[in-house]
Amino acid sequence: MAPKRQSPLPPQMKKPRLPPAPRPGQTSTSQHLHKGEKEQQEAIEHIDEIQNEIDRLNEQASEEILKVEQKYNKLCQPFFQKRLELIAKIPSFWVTTFVNHPEVSTSTLLGEEDEEALHYLTRVEVTEFEDIKSGYRIDFYFDENPYFENKVLSKEFHLNESGDPFSKSIEIKWKSGKDLMKRSSQTQNKASRKRQHEEPESFFTWFTDHFDAGTDELGEVIKDDIWPNPLQYYLVPDMDDEEGEGEEDDDDDDEEEEELEDIDEEGDEDEGEEDEDDDERVEGEEDEGEDD
Repeated sequence: MAPKRQSPLPPQMKKPRLPPAPRPGQTSTSQHLHKGEKEQQEAIEHIDEIQNEIDRLNEQASEEILKVEQKYNKLCQPFFQKRLELIAKIPSFWVTTFVNHPEVSTSTLLGEEDEEALHYLTRVEVTEFEDIKSGYRIDFYFDENPYFENKVLSKEFHLNESGDPFSKSIEIKWKSGKDLMKRSSQTQNKASRKRQHEEPESFFTWFTDHFDAGTDELGEVIKDDIWPNPLQYYLVPDMDDEEGEGEEDDDDDDEEEEELEDIDEEGDEDEGEEDEDDDERVEGEEDEGEDD
């Protein structure tokens, strides 16, 4: 029996099953996604338009606020000048104010020798330029002192044409051997054995530091916190005095408690003696009754 002949044609492949055609009024998943993405994109564009309006109003508000600040800054000038005249009558007002300020006193800038030099500081003044946005100047006025020749040390903060902040200051004319920045650097290098050209740590270093005027923390503290109301920091009580007063109060309380305890003990003793007298009196009466 002859073998069956095989067909030279390859076996017929099964046709892939296609998704059913959408019914009338029915959309596919891809169409849903496309529609959702389009709605999201339209929403984002509308949000961006609204945000632009908000930014425009914020810029307008900033302009109005600057005008108001400029107006009231002029109105405050006579009061600032009168305040400076009164402050001049108080010895060591400004050095006390700086030492009592938490951000200045806890920084590494204010050392003992800096504090000694600041005892000659008689006046601090902040002047905002005619256009407030253009910057401000801080002036330190000093009496004759053994540290430098300058009567006034100033530092100014400006904005350049591109809007970036920068600062400049008056050069400090140190007297021979009195440069506190060099002395501070030498002290630091001896303690830590670091290189001699390391940046010194001193309050007066601030006048020569122009690296990043936009983040000048000390300048901002003086302008925005100390200058508006320096009296609040001058009047800050000394924490050591407060602790001493607290200890004295505790001692007084302990003494009062001891006195009260002594009084109670004396009262108990007196009561005990009275009880003994009563017992003796009762015993005497009983003995007299027996004799009768």
